[in-house]
Amino acid sequence: MKTIKFLFLSSLLLLTGTLYAQFLPTSNLTIFSEDGYKFYLILNGERQNEVAQTNIRLEELPQPYYNCKIIFEDPTQKEITKNNLMLVDANNVHQDVTYKIKKDKSGKQVLRFYSFMPAEQNMIRPSNVPVYRFGQPNVIVSGPGFSQTTVVETRSGRNTGGANVNVNAGGLNMNVNINDPLVNTQMTTTTTTTTYHDGYEDNGNRNPGAGRNRTGCQGYAMSPGDFENARKTIADEGFDETRLTMAKQIISSNCMTSSQIVNMCKTFSFEESKLDFAKFAYEHCSDPGNYFNVNNVFSFSSSKTELSNYIQGR
Repeated sequence: MKTIKFLFLSSLLLLTGTLYAQFLPTSNLTIFSEDGYKFYLILNGERQNEVAQTNIRLEELPQPYYNCKIIFEDPTQKEITKNNLMLVDANNVHQDVTYKIKKDKSGKQVLRFYSFMPAEQNMIRPSNVPVYRFGQPNVIVSGPGFSQTTVVETRSGRNTGGANVNVNAGGLNMNVNINDPLVNTQMTTTTTTTTYHDGYEDNGNRNPGAGRNRTGCQGYAMSPGDFENARKTIADEGFDETRLTMAKQIISSNCMTSSQIVNMCKTFSFEESKLDFAKFAYEHCSDPGNYFNVNNVFSFSSSKTELSNYIQGR
């Protein structure tokens, strides 16, 4: 009886420990590069992505702090080291934390805190960011680079089994094999194949919201502060030609929302410059589904038609 109680208690403790580990709170970490440099993420000496990414989301991190290193795919960019990267708040509650890679005033790439919110179970993942589980650098579980195909195969056939009956009566041995030809068997096999791609999916589904993003924008839109600084810098220039060159240079290294593109277009004096930038900016728009708002900056219907034809041609 004591043995049975011991085994029961042992099983109960094992089950409790398993359930506790399963629901142990964890943090999530997102890092993105403002300038679009692809990088590898190293936490506590272990690489977390085998494919260099411009942004990455890492889930299920159990520790509150990690030693972090960013190694760029471009060898001309110096690696970034940050000790005690914090993934919890002041009360030691696990968070969903975002850091960004940006240039400081000296032009050096640095890792800066961007935002955080309490980590939630089963939250909706962003579709424009490759998502990895901590400690699984070869597996993208969601976002660009992930695709999954499920194949269900059903086979039917006659039952080839049966029953063998051996009878021994009065010294007479009989072996009777019984088959039921009317009974059929059916077997269903489900095969799930997951394919991981280098970088973004061919369909370009990078929009963090609903719908499909068919532009080449692979990152987050500029923050309001950074955009306003860029807009003021361009607006202070005296000639449209210089403004246009600077605006193209800025958006080539960043993503902008359709609203930001509208405001940038308003810095130009001439219709031709507005149209030129609107065409160029489409490939760097984070919400192309709202690009129709850009038409509001034009004075002539011919400009709106030309922009529409350009987008449809893309």
